[in-house]
Amino acid sequence: MRIDARANDQLRKIEIETDINKYAEGSLIISFGDTRVLITVSLEEKLPQWLTGKDSGWITAEYNMLPRANQKRSPRDSVLKSGRTHEIQRLIGRSIRAVTDLVSLKDKSIIIDCDVLQADGGTRTCAITGAFIAVQHALKRLYNMGVIPSMPIKEQVAAVSAGIVNGEPLLDLNYYEDSNAELDLNLVMTENLKIVELQCTSEKRAITKDEFDRLFLLAQKGILGIIKMQKGFLI
Repeated sequence: MRIDARANDQLRKIEIETDINKYAEGSLIISFGDTRVLITVSLEEKLPQWLTGKDSGWITAEYNMLPRANQKRSPRDSVLKSGRTHEIQRLIGRSIRAVTDLVSLKDKSIIIDCDVLQADGGTRTCAITGAFIAVQHALKRLYNMGVIPSMPIKEQVAAVSAGIVNGEPLLDLNYYEDSNAELDLNLVMTENLKIVELQCTSEKRAITKDEFDRLFLLAQKGILGIIKMQKGFLI
């Protein structure tokens, strides 16, 4: 029995509140269980210097854990400078770019800010799932205003974690499960089951190909459930 009484293949409860910031082009708060992330999306009429003059736009992300997102307070500077922070924000940016036609954003940048309000495992997968919705909202509004010539989104993308805990494959790990996992996996996948990124790390022992296959199929099932949920919040 999992500590939150879920079945092994059951997602945590997902809740989303959109349009929570009147200034941002897109905004929401998304929850995967007790993990809560605030996401805002902003338009900038400029590009990184290395993209200037090219027939493209850009999407990037910044990720941060608020000082009291965890059980004990973390100083702001230590959170901002951590290697984990940089790894996750690059992953969020890559995930959204993978399903976006950047040519439609020519000479423009989309900035995704993801701030973890409360962490209980799966902050990166929660952030990616919410970022897609917030970016889609922002782009739809920019398209309706005539700021961009077409809708650049090619397909949906979402992310979920899975892991082996006490020999059992589990979907959507909370912090307790993640910290006790023998292997943890993060999957970023599109609605057409194309893989954007797969992160898989053995923590306590090597696993068999059979175990990996079971875990991957479990994560894929979770992605399909999240994609279905996302559709209810797209505009």
